[in-house]
Amino acid sequence: MSERKVLNKYFPPDFDPALIPRRKQPKNSQQVVRLMAPFSMRCNTCGEYIYKGKKFNARKETVDGEDYYGIKIFRFYIKCTLCSAEITFKTDPKNTDYAAEHGASRNFEPWREERAVEEEDRLAKLEEEENNPMKALENRTIDSKREMDILDALQDIRARNARNERIGQSVDLVSRIQEREEEETEEERQQRLAEEEDERLVREVFAKIPASEQPVASGSGSGSSESPTGTPTPVVTMKRKAEGAEPDVRSLLPEATRELISSKTFGQPPTKKKKTDFKNSLGIKIKGKSTAKAKAVAV
Repeated sequence: MSERKVLNKYFPPDFDPALIPRRKQPKNSQQVVRLMAPFSMRCNTCGEYIYKGKKFNARKETVDGEDYYGIKIFRFYIKCTLCSAEITFKTDPKNTDYAAEHGASRNFEPWREERAVEEEDRLAKLEEEENNPMKALENRTIDSKREMDILDALQDIRARNARNERIGQSVDLVSRIQEREEEETEEERQQRLAEEEDERLVREVFAKIPASEQPVASGSGSGSSESPTGTPTPVVTMKRKAEGAEPDVRSLLPEATRELISSKTFGQPPTKKKKTDFKNSLGIKIKGKSTAKAKAVAV
């Protein structure tokens, strides 16, 4: 049973839909459609009545040069059921209805009835105002009240629109302020990252300064990296800023170290005087204790 209704078609591998020739049709070609009569009408040729809802095979086309605010208007061609005379009617977007155009006349048109009723009411009102002055005064009072109500409603609409516009402007202002704060926050973050990067580069370049660059006491004069006591001087790490004057090295040292450097005892150790050997200079020869002990043992 499944073979009776084929859903999948076979397309060969070399199938190219671009090679299928396209049919050339005129610009405003007619299409055959199936429709029902949109209104009851009477044929102008034979007088046959065609009721609303009777089905026809009609031809449809687009009316050239006519539209209603960009809405296309279509024309339909049908034939009379008795004499086969051609009848045409077209769409009427303005009144949301259809209008008889050729070959038949419409039995009833609702907008024409409404216009006739309005005209009759207007004439009756004018006739009544001519015969009754009080009625004319009442009508003018009612008309003025209606105009005042319309003006009040219009003023309310304008005030509502102005309030909505102010609210929209305030909302836009708040959104702009928030966007500006976000932008400022982003700028601050970028500035902070840039400062951290600069500080890192400064630490890499000016990370370690040897102690030979530190100021020493006036008595040292050697400029070596060792302290007067003979112990190696520790390396001092100094943090320099990219902007401003360079800080003094002495100010980075602790208080005890600065006092030790500034003290007079922390200078170069005093040179020891060499003792004069009077024995050798006078030619006196003194035997040592070890020689006397050796002779005593031998005796």
